[in-house]
Amino acid sequence: MRCGGPDGISRLAMGTHITIEGRSIPLRFRTSPRSRRLSLRLDSTGDGLIVVAPPHVPESVLHDFVLGKGEWVALQLRTLPQRVPFADGAVIPILGVPHTVRHLPEARRGVWAEEGVLGVSGEAAHVARRLTDWLRQRARDHLVERVRVYANRLGVSPTGVTLRDTRTRWGSCAACGRLSFSWRLILAPPAVVDYVSAHEVAHLVEFNHSPRFWSLVADLVGECDAARHWLKVEGLTLHRYG
Repeated sequence: MRCGGPDGISRLAMGTHITIEGRSIPLRFRTSPRSRRLSLRLDSTGDGLIVVAPPHVPESVLHDFVLGKGEWVALQLRTLPQRVPFADGAVIPILGVPHTVRHLPEARRGVWAEEGVLGVSGEAAHVARRLTDWLRQRARDHLVERVRVYANRLGVSPTGVTLRDTRTRWGSCAACGRLSFSWRLILAPPAVVDYVSAHEVAHLVEFNHSPRFWSLVADLVGECDAARHWLKVEGLTLHRYG
């Protein structure tokens, strides 16, 4: 987290909460030289608030700004999708297809997906961990395969593929050629996964967002506006699982 040094934001950022409708909401503050005004948004999980401010904004101004947004915050919290824990009976999408979690302790099959059912064997206390591990491995297998397909078409090769549980990016490409993705993409529709995979692979050729870059993405997956729109509108919902 980048703070503004002596302007008071760094002090306010530590351990600060605001109470809205009886719920204590963590606050994080960021300064940005490009910001000309204060802005407030929910973080990607809906569990906290992020305030972005120009440098050298007094702490008192930040405090008053957040308090003045109480009604807006309350409305956003009420419209957030409910969290879905990894537990028996939960409905979880795999590549966009809903699957119902069924805890079958005596099955001795680990975790498996079959005809709309996501089965989990073993003790109930381990269901969430087992599902998370299984989904991460499923995500790795699928993303590595999609990256391989698109990289072969462009004649490039990444130095590696890493999975994370990122909150602000679905994918990224490092200057060294390593690609990183959110494992939660395995929950999204296939076209969305394909778009993000192609997007990052295209950065191995064009490390920018120039017209040439977007032309490469289009060559790989065709029209991608629908996938980009899905991420913008529905992407936040992927963070409610688990």
